[in-house]
Amino acid sequence: MERRRRVPNPLALAVLAWLLLEPMHPYELGRRLQQSGKDRHIKFTRSSLYMVVEQLTRAGFIVERETVRDGQRPERTVYEITDEGRHEFHDWLRALLAQPREEYPHFAVALSLLSLLPPDDVVEVLRKRLTALTVKIDESRAATEDALTRGVEWYFLVEERYALALMEAESAFVTELIQSLTAPGYVKSWQEAMGGRA
Repeated sequence: MERRRRVPNPLALAVLAWLLLEPMHPYELGRRLQQSGKDRHIKFTRSSLYMVVEQLTRAGFIVERETVRDGQRPERTVYEITDEGRHEFHDWLRALLAQPREEYPHFAVALSLLSLLPPDDVVEVLRKRLTALTVKIDESRAATEDALTRGVEWYFLVEERYALALMEAESAFVTELIQSLTAPGYVKSWQEAMGGRA
């Protein structure tokens, strides 16, 4: 069982990762997360980034290194990772890679309740989902291909490849589910079970 983290936000892991490379200020951290495409998998805002930096500082994982001024811009505080922060990063990353964890995607909740909608309605909305998935799959493939063409090494794109694999698996699942939901046997069974209640 994974131990409880003092700063459990996944954004904290990303901040520690970038500070392992070099000290920087939060604005630069945010810029790098966006430029590297990590913001596709780690949701954050400017305020949430600053909040995580503050939490990591309080936990002793990062410390202020210096305050710098770049021209007319306001002063910015540069942070660096501590030895404790390095240990936390490596321990956390190893745990995430080693242990599957229970996640609670909204789609799974919807699937668990789909029998409460008439089969035609479910098929209609699932076809919309399939169309949206196809667009996202195409975008992901194009982004990965573009990055590889620009010389980005494959191991910097593994989270994109993982996301693509999940979307492709979901697409295949939804396609098969639509076929099952349109089968005469399911429609008849649903009508008998629901008795027109949905």
